[in-house]
Amino acid sequence: MASPKVWFITGTSSGFGRSMTEYALSQGNIVVATLRKPQVLSDLAARYSADKLLVLKVDVTKQEDIDEAFVRTRSAFGRLDVVFNNAGYALLMEIEGTPDDRARELFETNFWGAANVSRAAVNFFREVNEPGKGGIILQVSSVGGFHALPGFGYYAASKHALDGFSDGLAKELPASWNINICIIEPGAFHTNGSRGVMVLPQHLAYINESFPTSRFRQMMEGAVFEGDPEKFTRTVYTVVQGGKIPKRLPMGLDALKMLNLRIENLKATVDETKEWSVDLKRLDLGVGLLKIA
Repeated sequence: MASPKVWFITGTSSGFGRSMTEYALSQGNIVVATLRKPQVLSDLAARYSADKLLVLKVDVTKQEDIDEAFVRTRSAFGRLDVVFNNAGYALLMEIEGTPDDRARELFETNFWGAANVSRAAVNFFREVNEPGKGGIILQVSSVGGFHALPGFGYYAASKHALDGFSDGLAKELPASWNINICIIEPGAFHTNGSRGVMVLPQHLAYINESFPTSRFRQMMEGAVFEGDPEKFTRTVYTVVQGGKIPKRLPMGLDALKMLNLRIENLKATVDETKEWSVDLKRLDLGVGLLKIA
């Protein structure tokens, strides 16, 4: 029987974070559950002993909270196997009307919070775990990372940024460190998080029922998403247990449909615009010129 893994999970108060916490514990694993309000997990804390569940107060927008959480993880368990980088939220508002402070707050959580947890995780996997043991970082992104929707422009931008960061980080890590990064891109799942989207008042210039954001706002009212968060959790857990970690993991048939649409659009762009690139090379090409594949 495989030894239990130590999971570090952010945003465990609801949604995928809560679901993954419960499932990992039910499978005999150890969980470091982080969230801004630890009392929310009082029911789990009462059911599991301290050697199975460590609940920590962490606001991912605060570097000191992140650092302290990894120190506590090392002190309690001495190792770490999986980081489920989940803390984040969605904001529905036309780009033109979104206050700068709200947009920056979104990025502080969705991008900078996830990025700083990732950096701390890489350091832990390399410096604390046994040499070569490595670890897994599961970046909970979104289909918004490659397919923006009207009204979710800043949310999509934050996920685009996280995708780019994760892709770049994965390419920097030497194979000998055995650190795997998986960008998870869920479609529409019916979680507490999805029902708790922050909705700001519509910009006056966009109040027209025929406009894209008006139609989307109307669609979001009372929407019931088809995706089952418990099935999502079990699937991601199975992928981790299997040991073959994909670089990207779109989740849901809707996510695959949007990804295929993105691929088709990119292919069409190449075909439509390639004539503008065929004659852009310098005429004085010489030895040593940097070429990017």
